[in-house]
Amino acid sequence: MTSSAPQSDLDVVICTYNNAAMLDGVLGNLARQQSVENSRWTCLVVNNNCTDHTDDIVRRHIAERAIPGLRSVRETVQGLTPARVCGVLSTTAKWTAFVDDDCFLEPDWIANAITFAKSHPTVGAFGGRVRLDWEGEPPAYLCSYGYSFAEQNHGDSERPVAFLAGAGLVVNRDAIAKCGWINGPLLADRVGKSLVSGGDVEIVLRISAADYALWYVPECRLHHRIPITRTRPAYLRDINRNLGVSQTLADALVYKGSDWRWILASFSKGADQIPGLLRLAYQAARRSRSMTDVSIQASFMLGRLLGMWRIFRMSPSRRHALVGRARPHGAIG
Repeated sequence: MTSSAPQSDLDVVICTYNNAAMLDGVLGNLARQQSVENSRWTCLVVNNNCTDHTDDIVRRHIAERAIPGLRSVRETVQGLTPARVCGVLSTTAKWTAFVDDDCFLEPDWIANAITFAKSHPTVGAFGGRVRLDWEGEPPAYLCSYGYSFAEQNHGDSERPVAFLAGAGLVVNRDAIAKCGWINGPLLADRVGKSLVSGGDVEIVLRISAADYALWYVPECRLHHRIPITRTRPAYLRDINRNLGVSQTLADALVYKGSDWRWILASFSKGADQIPGLLRLAYQAARRSRSMTDVSIQASFMLGRLLGMWRIFRMSPSRRHALVGRARPHGAIG
């Protein structure tokens, strides 16, 4: 199910997998975006092998004609990374906004994004304020784990930043082409229902390494909807373990030495994790911290170790391609 779209200033790409009900709300929210004078934007839904009624939802919104240039393509390779690559290759605008199928944009998000993009044409990527929208009242301990849900708040002023979350990330087509990510992404992200992560990290770090600046734009506000099932300790342990893996992969991407030096350094880093795990076990035994908090922190540390083991087990050629691929340089924009 595809249709052509006119050249636009911004293409919104929504990658989705079996989340039709939430997608319906996200598209309904997009339909209420404020008009942007003398500018065009469109929306592409990338169907990543959905088996629910995603196609029906998209067809209905196309028929309602409230979202400019709404169309859909199917990506058969499972995972968020190939779906995003498909989204970039299936669009033509200078700017691509990755809006997840659980992200609800404020009514002026599109207008503010286009305004910033036009006034900062050489920026590599930008993102805005990401607020968490809980389906139910979250447990108190979740207040310390906003990062697990891509919460983002760098203040009230536009400014360059060192890193950006993937939710609502807007990338410059020139930057994402120059950094090589389109032709050779290295890290998987959200394959099916798996919580494996790292794709967002790779995009941002590689754009930055290609000498493009990253900017925070607080006027681009979105709400990340968090279902009640994601507030349970088991989910937090799982996501933090995968975030630990992602952190190790990010460290490898920006490592300034050779891949063999990384292997040697990783043994030292791995040893550094062991005392931390022992301290957590001690705190749990003395009940000076909650078991939930201890188990989440331990899961993140375990993820760091699993990430090191994953890289160690890579083929030499793949490890060589990964380590140092996003070494930081200067930045433009």
